[in-house]
Amino acid sequence: MRYAGIIKNDIASGPGICVSFFTQGCPFHCKGCHNPETWDYDGGYRFTYKTMESIIEALRNNGIKRNLSIVGGEPLCDNNIPLVYAIIKRVKKEIPDIKINVWTGFTYESLKNHIDNNNKLKYILNNIDYLIDGRYIEELRDITLYMRGSSNQRILDMKETLKNNEPCIIDYGEVYK
Repeated sequence: MRYAGIIKNDIASGPGICVSFFTQGCPFHCKGCHNPETWDYDGGYRFTYKTMESIIEALRNNGIKRNLSIVGGEPLCDNNIPLVYAIIKRVKKEIPDIKINVWTGFTYESLKNHIDNNNKLKYILNNIDYLIDGRYIEELRDITLYMRGSSNQRILDMKETLKNNEPCIIDYGEVYK
């Protein structure tokens, strides 16, 4: 399994201070992508036991409460789901109250069609707080949007989405509740 990088004190990838984990590999290749170096599934770095330990250590460093942001590449493509699952499972075991944000080019509706056949994807969606969904569309780019790059993308409160069985779209202010 491969990853593109880790930012241990990120203030750009979500509310508060985040540890941002960048997956390696993406099937979408969106025009104007912010991270095209993450497209190649063979790029980046080999994920090891030490990598996992460095994520846990970064989340706890200096007693500062951090959130976890998982970005891409494409975290929820078939190649990356096993790694994202393993990270979330370990992080939730070690730090159960952590907030987790996941960015994906897939829509929630398309992911929902696959959860019955993919227990790891189901686990991921059931254990994250926010899903930012939809492909980046350069023609819809809007730098004023919080946690999104284009206006077609949505921030979904996953607890409410799963409870009501329909997307619960939220805005900037609701992320900070």
